[in-house]
Amino acid sequence: MLTIGYIGNGKSTNRYHLPFSMNRDYLNVKTIYARHLYKTDWTRMDNILYTDDITNILHDPDIQLVVICTHTESHYTYAKMALDHGKHVLVEKPFMLTKDEADSIFQYAKEKNLLIQCYQNRRYDSDFLTMQKVIASGKLGELLEVEMHYDYYRPETPESIDHFSTYQSYLYGHGVHTIDQVISYFGEPQHIHYDVRQLLGTGRMNDYFDLDFYYDRLKVSIKSSFFRLIARPSFAVYGKKGVFIKQTEDRQEEHLKLFYLSKGHADFGIDRPEHYGTLTYIDDQGQYHEEKVISEQGDYTRIYDDIYEAIIHGREKQIKDHQTSKVIEILEKGIKECS
Repeated sequence: MLTIGYIGNGKSTNRYHLPFSMNRDYLNVKTIYARHLYKTDWTRMDNILYTDDITNILHDPDIQLVVICTHTESHYTYAKMALDHGKHVLVEKPFMLTKDEADSIFQYAKEKNLLIQCYQNRRYDSDFLTMQKVIASGKLGELLEVEMHYDYYRPETPESIDHFSTYQSYLYGHGVHTIDQVISYFGEPQHIHYDVRQLLGTGRMNDYFDLDFYYDRLKVSIKSSFFRLIARPSFAVYGKKGVFIKQTEDRQEEHLKLFYLSKGHADFGIDRPEHYGTLTYIDDQGQYHEEKVISEQGDYTRIYDDIYEAIIHGREKQIKDHQTSKVIEILEKGIKECS
């Protein structure tokens, strides 16, 4: 059994963590701390202690893992506090404000013989996993280009913000998902081209980014904007022999927003046939093929499976420290392009 305490009781904890950490018999969510405990509309879960006294987490010998779901500016402080009290730590993304903070807290955890990890749940998105399956099939041939899009049409978001903030920027808040996907699957690139913009003008919110990662002949691009009325394909993968297009993104978030949770719902996050991607390729005999690819099942619970195995059974972490530090380094460099 792995017993968990949460720091923070907002959207992150309630929408993106509890539906998954409460989905395994070997995980026990015991306590949730928030500074302003009663300033929330989230329904309280049964059998969980809600408290505005953080010592109920830090001084509880039963709690082995502390999950930090607060604003990024407080991640380092809370992480160090938890480590100082002998707790393992899982931190929402972006992991830390800077690469220096990330490297420092990783080293501090090692000195304490404790585990700390970033909650990069988007590694377990259905569309990302399906892309990997298609690439592994070899039907595309040598990869030439991959495009990963994360689009919204929410102009009211940047229009409502009249100042620039590094850590509340679109790149930090959303680029962190796709950058980690690139680094985790393709590795560190030889170089990166950054195009990070403030479409509403200088001094306004960063609301657009386009980053190109170069690996010899392969280019991997991640692009995102708040002003896309019609979203681009979630994934477009081009090889010498074929192309794979996945128009729609992982559906877990869609269901989470409807409070349609994974436990007890066999179709949670599952793509229907209309969501399947299309693989088009020429085989070794020169024959043309076009086929639908049944989507892999996304499951954010796998983050908790991984950290359970690492803490309880001593297995290697799936989300490596150097990968997390590299993601933060890329965010730092990218945001300098528009600040």
